[in-house]
Amino acid sequence: MATNDAPVLESCIPIPIEEECLLEVIEKAKDWAIMHGAAMRSKNNFSPDALQFAPFILTPSSFPRKEFEKAVELQVTLNELMHYVAHDEEFLKETLRNTIQVDAFTGALFEIYETVLKEGISQPLSLGLLRSDYLANFLESNAIKQVEINTIASSFGGISTFMTPMHSFILKELGHADKLVDLPENHALSGLCNGMVEAWKIQDNPSAAIMFVIEDVTYNICDQRFHEFYIRETYPHIPVIRRSLTQIYQQGKLGSNGDLLIDDTVVTVIYFRAGYEPGHYHGPNEWAARLLMERSKAIKCPSIHYHLAGTKKVQQALAKPSILKRFIHEEAKIDSIKDIFTGLYSLDKGEEGAQAVKLAYSNPERYVLKPQREGGGNNVYGVDIPEALEKMNEDERSAWILMERIFPPLSRGYMVRPGGNMPPQIVDLVSELGIFGAIIGTKDKILYNKQVGHMLRTKLSSANEGGVAAGLGALDSPYLID
Repeated sequence: MATNDAPVLESCIPIPIEEECLLEVIEKAKDWAIMHGAAMRSKNNFSPDALQFAPFILTPSSFPRKEFEKAVELQVTLNELMHYVAHDEEFLKETLRNTIQVDAFTGALFEIYETVLKEGISQPLSLGLLRSDYLANFLESNAIKQVEINTIASSFGGISTFMTPMHSFILKELGHADKLVDLPENHALSGLCNGMVEAWKIQDNPSAAIMFVIEDVTYNICDQRFHEFYIRETYPHIPVIRRSLTQIYQQGKLGSNGDLLIDDTVVTVIYFRAGYEPGHYHGPNEWAARLLMERSKAIKCPSIHYHLAGTKKVQQALAKPSILKRFIHEEAKIDSIKDIFTGLYSLDKGEEGAQAVKLAYSNPERYVLKPQREGGGNNVYGVDIPEALEKMNEDERSAWILMERIFPPLSRGYMVRPGGNMPPQIVDLVSELGIFGAIIGTKDKILYNKQVGHMLRTKLSSANEGGVAAGLGALDSPYLID
């Protein structure tokens, strides 16, 4: 929630829009979204045969140009940082030592990590398709601050690529074609897919497939399928298959040379769009499937160590003074990373954790409590933090971190949702920018490292969580302002 005195950024176009015009352009926008795949399956009325448009903001939301450009420029450095973090066995073990005792899910991931370390990692190359998320902080002249960095199932690269063309269409329909110059191009879909293809090429097996690991039921189907369809259209010689963890357990095995075989298909690249939350693992079979993949020679996106590097606990540890020097050696790069960090505090047993608890109790509105989970809807905010902490013992606290709250500026606009009231009201909004990166390398050598695109998710200023897939935010694109 933004504070009451949050400034309002200059709007892309004057609002309100006259009602007749507003209703007409929304009707067109909904149809454009569905017909171009800016759509999802309904969670409330699920049918594999039907789509509804994804929630969207009618006109692009303002975002400070200088901060957008800073985030884009920084992504290659963040890719590098996360790559070296993922390959630092000692750092991961020390950082997650307490967390794995009390967080069963992170503990299960860590067990797989230790197993493959003991056996010897069969595929030294990892593919990272990352997304670093930011809010502008009006308390610091709208400087961007990192909310989190995602190392698994970094979603909405597919649909977000279509948001700028959609907003371009809407602005032209509203007579504001002059604004298109301030909508940055977005090539997230091709950039993420090209990362997968580069990994596939390295394996040098022309008959091998790329495998997408998927949920049992996929609501965010367009976003996933766009990646598959882009690869098939642009690189028709590369097969793409989709399997759930359960199917991988049933159909998968290792070949004599460590190849991953799904029935008779060799898989050389694995792209996880599931496996990031406990609900994806119904029992030992799905965990066995995850271990099978880690033992294989396929390049994983992410490998188990990349997955662990994306935990909130690791993010908190990286914000400690001098830790960055362990991974990045150029002072200018270290300073640029420090610049985006907000306060992150350990809740582990001991003096440091006790001090963080005191901070949370003294001024809970300034903080967010975060667990080791992806997918949205898991954080505890503000006045709810003391009660949440009271229910935990010292050990259980180790599964969480405390993060200073970021106070973003507001924008105003129309949020359009399936089944929403018509005409929609003008609402106060806050936007979260995600920058995508792709990186391939071994522990000692980076072979490929690029910034590949962006996304913007926007939510009501009164909403704490903003996940589109979780039903709490809307897709958007940035309108850059000076």
